[in-house]
Amino acid sequence: MYFTHAFLIVKNLSFFIISFAISLSFAPILIRFLYKYKCWKKKPRDKGWSGEATPVFTGLHGQKEINTPRMGGILIWGTILLIAAGTALVSKFLSPETAMKINFLSRSQTWLPLFTLISASILGLVDDLLVIRGKGRYVGGGLRFKIRLALIFLIGLIGAWWFYYKLGWSTIYIPFYGNIEINGLYLLLFILVVLATYSGGVVDGLDGLSAGVLLPIFSSFAVIAYSKNLYDLTVFISLILGALFTYLWFNIHPAKFYMGETGIMGLTVTLAVIAFLTNAALFLPIIAFVLVVESGSVILQILSKKIRGKKIFLSAPIHHHLEAIGWPETQITMRFWIISAAASGLGLVLFFLSKFL
Repeated sequence: MYFTHAFLIVKNLSFFIISFAISLSFAPILIRFLYKYKCWKKKPRDKGWSGEATPVFTGLHGQKEINTPRMGGILIWGTILLIAAGTALVSKFLSPETAMKINFLSRSQTWLPLFTLISASILGLVDDLLVIRGKGRYVGGGLRFKIRLALIFLIGLIGAWWFYYKLGWSTIYIPFYGNIEINGLYLLLFILVVLATYSGGVVDGLDGLSAGVLLPIFSSFAVIAYSKNLYDLTVFISLILGALFTYLWFNIHPAKFYMGETGIMGLTVTLAVIAFLTNAALFLPIIAFVLVVESGSVILQILSKKIRGKKIFLSAPIHHHLEAIGWPETQITMRFWIISAAASGLGLVLFFLSKFL
């Protein structure tokens, strides 16, 4: 057993290092490409999703939006797709025993999160390209919010169908209680969690913010996956972590690029899938507490303007409000990193306590 776990740990660390090394080599090429073709907004955004003026946001980030490329998320999903394809190809030339040891692609654990990551990222890429070219009916270019939401709903529906009909999932784990059978409601719950997690993507807005917040979240689910003997899924998450570390290297202040929708959309939707694969979906709001707060601040801002006719925050999501009241960008970023790490740690503690109590 010792050697088995030792091998699995080495395998995960090896794939983590491979992901980090490949993405680190690929990053300068991507950065040169993004700057060469000016892959940023051609004019700063001065209106929100509903068409209202956003003077606070424009004053804080207007200039940065037209000088810093988006689509840095290609670095993450491109690296993972390359490694997955390379691993599948190499496995064909190895003995079945050796191939089984190095391969991490499996029907029950990694097919769906890989599909989700690539499909949602490509959807985000289309949105980013429209934004860069200033096309689309959305404010500032890009896919309309309703269209994006509908397409994420479709991806969630495919995932729910796969879980329920192909993998036979119909129960949800209630912390400190156990699994309960919810039958067809599993489909609805899955789609709702996918949509809710995607809404947390508003965390991408400051130098180093998104990757620094997501790293402890994905790390926590790697620990949970490993504890549940989901070793292929653990390797998949290790690949995400390796690429995220490289992205953070180039995204910390001053950022060379931003994730864009092609990064944040794929990662948040994949996170929801991983939460269900580990049967830890109800721990997701705790582990991903920062994402909950970020998306919650946007929802509260919208509701307040519609119901009360005035804002709660100077600018939403909340990290822009903190900027507006005078917090330095780097201070906000690092404090959000700390909060995310603490919340992820708390989520892990509660997860393991629920198994023993």
